[in-house]
Amino acid sequence: MKFNDKTIMLLATGCNTGYAPAVPGTFGTLAGLPLCFLVSYLPVSMTFLSILAFIIFAIWIADRAEGLIGKKDPGCIVIDEIAGILVTMALLPFSITTAVLGFFIFRIFDILKPFPARYLEAHIDGGAGIVIDDIAAGIMANIVLRCLLWVIGI
Repeated sequence: MKFNDKTIMLLATGCNTGYAPAVPGTFGTLAGLPLCFLVSYLPVSMTFLSILAFIIFAIWIADRAEGLIGKKDPGCIVIDEIAGILVTMALLPFSITTAVLGFFIFRIFDILKPFPARYLEAHIDGGAGIVIDDIAAGIMANIVLRCLLWVIGI
């Protein structure tokens, strides 16, 4: 494997968290939390631009990694979970409480894949298909998390 291919795989697997023997998506989501913390300090306009740029980057990386592995949406690719947790935590105050709640809410939506997430995953191929269902799950999780934080007064 060439250096560029190794770099693609390192990024696609969330610095190898995607190779966890069980629940690689969960470990990939955990790997995304420090990035959420960093993004939480950006101004609103930069937050949107940064997350959009990361989503585009994740699609490209996931597409390249899927080609290297030769399997449709392999479980070791977790950059999509990182993008999804970024969307989940977007424009919310970062704290232990929001991180824990956001993590669990996102994982529930990512695993259950309610409409339109499952539809998008089934009908879009390549890197976009790998990432877009996690973005949909992240949007749903963000809305639920906002509502929950409003109810509990955070």
